Amino acid sequence: MSKRKRFKHHGDRDRAHPQSRSHDPSVERPSAAATPSATGAAREWQARRNQPGSALWLYGIHPVSEVLANKQRKIHRLAAISETRDQISAVLKQAGKCHDYPIVLEPFDRVSLEKLLPAGAVHQGVAVLVEPLEPPDIIEVCDSAESAGSALLLILDQVTDPHNVGAILRTAAAFGARAVIVTERNAASESGVLAKSASGALEHVPLVPVTNLARAMAQLKEAGFWCIGLAAEASETLAEIDLSGRIAIVLGAEGAGLRRLTRDNCDKLTRLPTQGPISQLNVSNAAAIALYEVARRRPGLPPPGISR
Repeated sequence: MSKRKRFKHHGDRDRAHPQSRSHDPSVERPSAAATPSATGAAREWQARRNQPGSALWLYGIHPVSEVLANKQRKIHRLAAISETRDQISAVLKQAGKCHDYPIVLEPFDRVSLEKLLPAGAVHQGVAVLVEPLEPPDIIEVCDSAESAGSALLLILDQVTDPHNVGAILRTAAAFGARAVIVTERNAASESGVLAKSASGALEHVPLVPVTNLARAMAQLKEAGFWCIGLAAEASETLAEIDLSGRIAIVLGAEGAGLRRLTRDNCDKLTRLPTQGPISQLNVSNAAAIALYEVARRRPGLPPPGISR
């Protein structure tokens, strides 16, 4: 179980002033290179990125437009059919300034473009071949909130559907989440389907893989975050608990819910006030409602993502 003090009712938890909970600068913190949970997923990502064929096709008007505007993206090819070429050319003219190399818009017909993409891809006539984004590690996530009185994260416990993860990223961007933390194994990773569902949010809210979710949650707690898990059997609703300060909302996969160790490492379990014959929500819908409740109670959250 979590060693933090458990709190039972709204306002009951022992919350220090944000500045008093920040790390003592005189104490040397472990570096990312020295922290196993910070390096495992990063090494896995780097190994995949260095393999031949690591580049992936992303598609759709909004995802491609945001890719072009993201200076962190390494872009190999940009393809569009005649119906969307003028629109993408305009985006490229403006966003191309973000990159220090030329990006050439290649003309394709619809059939040729679809041969580059997975069957059934909803491409809207445009696609871009890119390298995967380098994710921040959990240390960077903690550091990004060190001077912030309020910060919001999402943690997904083995959520595998890329449509759901993409939709969650989109909602996270809309409501000011700094990052979405996922398990390195048994979880959706960056892909064309996920990016399309995120509608460009993948370029703004980092998807942070961790090899050991329980250890990552412990590191977040050391950085002053409260981990609040959503569980249908919880006694209190999200509206009844304190959502101030730095919080991480923890959601499990549909059906399985939160795993036991993840549940045990939450500071608090809470639920959404669902009722009726169908009380279980899709995980992306549950995330949207939870994020709305946080935003409603905490206006003025900083912009989403992590400055690097």
